[in-house]
Amino acid sequence: MFDNYFRKELNWGGRTLVLETGKMARQADGAVLARYGDTVVLCTVVGARNVKPGQDFFPLSVHYQEKTFAAGKIPGGFFKREGRPSEKEVLTSRLIDRPVRPLFPEGFRNEVQVVATVLSHDLENDPDMVAMVGCSAALTISGIPFLGPIGGARVGYVDGQYVLNPTAEQRKTSKLDLVVAGTTDGVLMVESEAHELSEETMLGAVTFGHQSFQPVIEAIIALAERAAKDPWPLPEASEAERRLAQRVAEIARAGLAEAYREPLKQARQDKVAAVKSAAKTELKVEGFEENQIGAALKSLEADVVRNAILDTGRRIDGRDTRTVRPIVAEVNVLPRTHGSALFTRGETQALCVATLGTGEDEQIIDALEGEYRESFLLHYNFPPYSVGEAGRMGSPGRREIGHGKLAWRAIRPLLPAKEQFPYTLRVVSEITESNGSSSMATVCGSSLALMDAGVPLPRSVAGIAMGLIKEDRAFAVLSDILGDEDHLGDMDFKVAGTDQGITSLQMDITITSITPEIMQIALGQARDGRLHILGEMAKALTRSREDVSQNAPRITVIRVPKDKIRDIIGSGGKVIREITEVTGTKIDIEDDGTVKVAATEEKAAKAAIDWIRGIVAEPEVGVIYDGKVVKTTDFGAFVNFLGSRDGLVHISELAAGRVNKTTDLVDVGHAVKVKVLGFDDRGKVRLSMRVVDQQSGEDITDKVGPKGGGGERGERAERGDRDRDRDRDRRGPRRDRDGYRERGDRPERSEGGSNEGERQPE
Repeated sequence: MFDNYFRKELNWGGRTLVLETGKMARQADGAVLARYGDTVVLCTVVGARNVKPGQDFFPLSVHYQEKTFAAGKIPGGFFKREGRPSEKEVLTSRLIDRPVRPLFPEGFRNEVQVVATVLSHDLENDPDMVAMVGCSAALTISGIPFLGPIGGARVGYVDGQYVLNPTAEQRKTSKLDLVVAGTTDGVLMVESEAHELSEETMLGAVTFGHQSFQPVIEAIIALAERAAKDPWPLPEASEAERRLAQRVAEIARAGLAEAYREPLKQARQDKVAAVKSAAKTELKVEGFEENQIGAALKSLEADVVRNAILDTGRRIDGRDTRTVRPIVAEVNVLPRTHGSALFTRGETQALCVATLGTGEDEQIIDALEGEYRESFLLHYNFPPYSVGEAGRMGSPGRREIGHGKLAWRAIRPLLPAKEQFPYTLRVVSEITESNGSSSMATVCGSSLALMDAGVPLPRSVAGIAMGLIKEDRAFAVLSDILGDEDHLGDMDFKVAGTDQGITSLQMDITITSITPEIMQIALGQARDGRLHILGEMAKALTRSREDVSQNAPRITVIRVPKDKIRDIIGSGGKVIREITEVTGTKIDIEDDGTVKVAATEEKAAKAAIDWIRGIVAEPEVGVIYDGKVVKTTDFGAFVNFLGSRDGLVHISELAAGRVNKTTDLVDVGHAVKVKVLGFDDRGKVRLSMRVVDQQSGEDITDKVGPKGGGGERGERAERGDRDRDRDRDRRGPRRDRDGYRERGDRPERSEGGSNEGERQPE
């Protein structure tokens, strides 16, 4: 039944990689089941046989999807099925799309859809690299024009050594998380997060990854030699298209060259649009179709810009290849936020706002690897007005998610440990203007906003985007690229970091590959540009604020015994709700006994902390406490002195002299100072007022003697009380001195501090 089943197996990074085809998804143009360890991904490719009329672009879509059954789980939520793509799925889809897109031939316009479905996850090997390899193999055997295959690998850096495809456990201690993809000839895509590593270390990691996936490319080629379908014919430029390109150059070259001498973006766009409109009008009269004219004009536009840079060394806005646009950095631009910054570089501007929250604000992420909480969030928004357009407003798209994640990776290595700074951090970057590298403006603005909020970052983080113009005759690496240089160039190379090293690196190219020499030049120029930007940022803020914003909650961390956690929470959460409602604080309790109290006012935080400490504290013999009388009896007074803890001040311990009646000295509600004498045989606390100066709180035991005020008589009275208690125990149900039957468990205290409900009359 499976006559066309083929399988290729190799050892890769100490684990077995298996690629097989011909058994599953046989109606797709290409289908490969990729397995690495016990992680399995089904990768399929389907291409449309015909181009839609009027279509002037290449409609490629890549979809990576995780099925929860892959990890033996059932989806949460009401519907119990997978819903919209998670952030991980969106980012992995982009990760696969970016290296394969440049490898389709120019002029190919057939719709292509790539789908990678995770079927099994061993919780050790991340499915993203397995999916990338599987999709490359599926494209290679599909017959669709694809100038691959590509390979991909993840590189870690543990104990000074590069690690190929580190396991989940190894990634916890790695100082680098780098993904690299490319062909046999060179690198096509890099995505990484690093802990301030040097340019040499990062370049070495890229080279290590490129060398490490060469056996995978060879395995895909070997599989294709046995299983590949007949290749589709490559599109060829017709005589009409060549004639159109010649006419477009004759009509529009001079006008476009003049328009691109305009340094201001909006004015430049207006001039370019006017040249294009005039050319389209003239060429339509000659019988050419509008979509063909548009493609030819775009090709001419790229040729004009690229050759002008190579010929003159001057760019669209007049800069040389290394100069960074003018920068203005400002902080504390919004009055009520916790931290804010406005970062402007040329015609690109990011308004970044930092908010400090508590543990309740952490994002709960239900991943295949298990549920975890994320305490650092960075959200990037790119509204259409930022480029002077009216467009759709809605939920964030793939580009916004990807740019936000890039900035998140750049900032995260500098964040303080949770134990040092127990806040949930959220940064929102609103791009208010855009003309190139808004993601790197987000890195700069986010760093300043967090420092303005009082987050103790050890150093500022800055980012810069590099570009490349590469022709057979020469190449030029461009620092701080404009939007047009990004669209018409060959590389988008983004580097973020501090003055100590790189924290994030991302590279995408539109040509087949670049050489290590070009990457080394780009990294060197990026370092110079990054240091310049850091110097400009220092004009706004050189270090983090000494304290968090007055608008932010203050979080105080205390630790309590684990066996006391349920006492703080109370039955059904009654106690902790009462604490938060009365004090106006937020309280997070972790399983290890860590308690975090958040409040905007110090007084409220102190009240909550004192309340909690009172609940968990144990009375210490000989220590003096402030208390309040909650009940009086003939034989003494009950005093609440430690949280909800009450103790008895026997009538003989009320004062140094003889006391005839308890209420002669104290009544319910009176504030008193008491000293813990000890505990009776039932664990109840014995207190004394007579040995404490009620004005100063001083211990006066030495002055009044061990048994002042009736001394021996008081001792006899107390001893008699204990004898009566023992007699009552022998008789049956125990009753207190008021004739109340005692309960087994002490009830929760009422707001008034009384022990109502502790004893019930018969």
